[in-house]
Amino acid sequence: MPLAPPDPGGDRDWPPSGCQDLVGYVVEMAPDGQSVSCWLDVQPQHLNRNNLMHGGFTAMLLDIACGYAASLHYDPDNLALVLTVSLTTQYIAPARGGRITATGRVSGGGKSVCHASAELRDSDGALIATATGVFKRIAKGPAT
Repeated sequence: MPLAPPDPGGDRDWPPSGCQDLVGYVVEMAPDGQSVSCWLDVQPQHLNRNNLMHGGFTAMLLDIACGYAASLHYDPDNLALVLTVSLTTQYIAPARGGRITATGRVSGGGKSVCHASAELRDSDGALIATATGVFKRIAKGPAT
């Protein structure tokens, strides 16, 4: 089962999302708080008809890494709520299997909107894709 983001201080509980449970990715915060990694062990359900990882999973992992980086940028203790305003993805090479890792960082921004970027690499360090995005901080979650 996928893990929730690790809690360096030991006093927070961040449950995994439904998407995380379904897809199987894991999110890890760097100890310095400057980047976030999201990794996935590619399984048959992640593959397209060409037996390569579907590009939608590539974009999703890049979005998750950027989004968590943006969340931590605004609130390093509680993960601020953010929405993706835009995400531009560049596909560079196919992901054929194994573990792939997206690493996201905030590159700038202001009080309510920030810019983040991410790279997706395979276990050998080969670059699979990159993304840049704009993320907006929101005050509260959607009504339930």
